[in-house]
Amino acid sequence: MSDPAIPATPHQVSRAVGHVALGAWSGGRYLHFGEPLDEERLVRLLTPDEGIHTLLTADAYGAGEADRVVARAIAGVPREGVSLIGAVGHDFYEGEREGAKGFPRFTDRRLRGADAYADYLRMATERHLERLGVDQLDVLLLHNPDRTGYTSPVVWEALASLRDDGLTAAIGVAPGPANGFTLDVIACLERFGELMDWAMLILNPFEPWPGELALRTAAAQEVAVIARVADYGGLFWDDVRPGHTFAERDHRLFRPGGWIEAGVDKLERIRPIAARHGLTPMQLAAQWDLAHTPVACVVPTLIQEPGGRPIEEKRAELAATPSQVLLSPEEVEEIRAIGDNAGSMVLKGATPDHDGEIMPDRWPLETDLVAAGARWGIDAERDLAATPQ
Repeated sequence: MSDPAIPATPHQVSRAVGHVALGAWSGGRYLHFGEPLDEERLVRLLTPDEGIHTLLTADAYGAGEADRVVARAIAGVPREGVSLIGAVGHDFYEGEREGAKGFPRFTDRRLRGADAYADYLRMATERHLERLGVDQLDVLLLHNPDRTGYTSPVVWEALASLRDDGLTAAIGVAPGPANGFTLDVIACLERFGELMDWAMLILNPFEPWPGELALRTAAAQEVAVIARVADYGGLFWDDVRPGHTFAERDHRLFRPGGWIEAGVDKLERIRPIAARHGLTPMQLAAQWDLAHTPVACVVPTLIQEPGGRPIEEKRAELAATPSQVLLSPEEVEEIRAIGDNAGSMVLKGATPDHDGEIMPDRWPLETDLVAAGARWGIDAERDLAATPQ
């Protein structure tokens, strides 16, 4: 059990990031989850208040359009009243969208060499700030890096320079978009942990694996963690049930068949723990995340399901999540055992399941990554491979 508040590193001088946050990907307007909200409704959803004052956005969402919506949401709010987390890394300025893969990473060799990384990051961050209408981010994340992004000193020194020059108060890494990248994150934390302040990982009671494997490294490097996908595809909001109908492009269609039925069964098993503490299932999931060192912030996706609960009601529920962890260590472990998903999917990044050339989101399991895992008791073949379910 740990206090969710993480002691500040020498670089963590920004205003406090809240224990719960909203992502601009919510509401289905830029990423396809549920019914897309109209812009006015999304602006209202994202407007900071006493309950939730931390917002996350990425410059690639809507090729900058999400930034402009966030700018509208924070207009008139005192700067000290909002904690703003941004992300750069996908080059929609010079790169061409590659279908469902999205825009290439800025480190793509087809776009530029290492000598131009710093210039790109500064340009992208300045444009990010301009669209948001602020002079400084509270946190700047490297968004969905490829292998180069995890390993290049040029990239991380450039990000540190942006912090030193006041464009952001803190920097970090945001792996994704799919689950995995475990050894890549661990090795990145080992290499550049002294420069980094934050990391964002997928973590929730029904998906403890593999994100939990990187938590000890983050804690050792005094890097705070933002837990995303805390809602488990919307299941913890309690309005996704067997027979649920998804729109044609809904991202949850990529989940394996039967995930809702299995998840609802698990949900019923943990519901008594939630009731014991006066928590909703979503609040329980957030509390479970916050019970782990060094998780300091939880950011679920707010989804307007067809015929489901109003998304504004979900926002109020998230805002009411206690910041102090209520769960006992025994309850945390009981929930984890119920939700254990080890081996349930083929992971992204470096994994034993990949054999071939380097791709933007998958690459071979190299010796340095195997060694990084071993230093933390992780056997890649045993702990990171997909297994028949």
